[in-house]
Amino acid sequence: MSDSPYVPSALRPRSRTGTPSRRTFLGALAASAAAGVPLSAAPPAEAAPNGVADLLYVGTWGVGQVHALRFDPVRATMTPVGPVAQVSSNWVVAHPTEAVLYVAGGEPGGIIRVFRIDTASGALHQFGEIETESTPVGGLAYMGVDVRSKTLLAADFPAGTVVSVPIGRDGGLGAVASRVQDTGSGPHPRQQGPHAHHVVTDPSGRFALVPDFGADRVFVHRFDRDTRVLSAGTPDGSRAYATAPGSGPRRVSFHPNGRTVYLLNELTADIQALDWNADDGVLTHLQSLSTDAPGHTGATSAAELAISRDGRFVYTSNRGENTLVVFSTDRRTGLLTQVQRTPCAGLVPWSFSLHPGGRWLFVANQAGNTVNLFSVDPGSGQLTDTGAFVPVPKPDCITFSRR
Repeated sequence: MSDSPYVPSALRPRSRTGTPSRRTFLGALAASAAAGVPLSAAPPAEAAPNGVADLLYVGTWGVGQVHALRFDPVRATMTPVGPVAQVSSNWVVAHPTEAVLYVAGGEPGGIIRVFRIDTASGALHQFGEIETESTPVGGLAYMGVDVRSKTLLAADFPAGTVVSVPIGRDGGLGAVASRVQDTGSGPHPRQQGPHAHHVVTDPSGRFALVPDFGADRVFVHRFDRDTRVLSAGTPDGSRAYATAPGSGPRRVSFHPNGRTVYLLNELTADIQALDWNADDGVLTHLQSLSTDAPGHTGATSAAELAISRDGRFVYTSNRGENTLVVFSTDRRTGLLTQVQRTPCAGLVPWSFSLHPGGRWLFVANQAGNTVNLFSVDPGSGQLTDTGAFVPVPKPDCITFSRR
């Protein structure tokens, strides 16, 4: 599995709108299932223009379900659809243009299931399944799509591997094109071997960056968009960026300028700005900042990282403090300045996703059993809890299907 369940017992902050109790959660879930009404702090809203609303799919940690909900970006209302698949869902990602959803399983074998999306109802219909590991290990932590090469890239946490898989014209998956094995370990008890946690291609498409939680490295692999093949460099050579021992690298994100990379470390809960040399694939440290509040004590655990489309703001989640932390970026240097720290409106913000329009952010509060909606101020980058939420058991990731 990509993470052990993480519930900080001593930290139970409540947002100004409150965190729903178990009774509230169960009551809301039952009511929404019966009535199909939006769960929102706002009054019932009209449908989006022309009846179009976004479909959101939510993976669940250890529950064995995929949930769906509809979001009206005009009225800022979320309407639960409910469970639409009974499968392990460590990560879900939608095809960028086709009505197809990929679901990464947590079971051995590194299983990826492919579903056709019924855009009218939100229902899923499976039409494909592959195993990415030939050994009895595995548990996928992340998937992403390299759009230009039509390749699905997946990181396997227990196996410490990254795979590339061709995507067909109908959105189906071919056989695994390549598999790269990470190496290394760290001093933390959870770092006894390599644990690939994320994989993204650089803007040129010639490299793939892999933050490895167990190895305290960001591996930089060659990637050929024509053949869709990943190839490893030397672990301790120029194409591996070493973090401090015990950092637990978890997420990376490229600034739109293509020259700066942001790295989020889980175990030390810090974010780093790195210079990216696109000619030879080398990362160089520029800055480190903590996502913990000053004087923080207790467990540390950073989780998610994203950057605004215009590159002006970077967003992170901190599971040790149940907060979202926002940074601004310096246009010239790429360096970060903290601009906001705010409660996540729930418990254990495992993941979040920025809406494609840039005005909304959805938080998967895993231990709070809710998906919570925040508005995004485009000028300041700051977040505001709208009070809107949908009950989902153990949400761990969110993806959008816009048709």
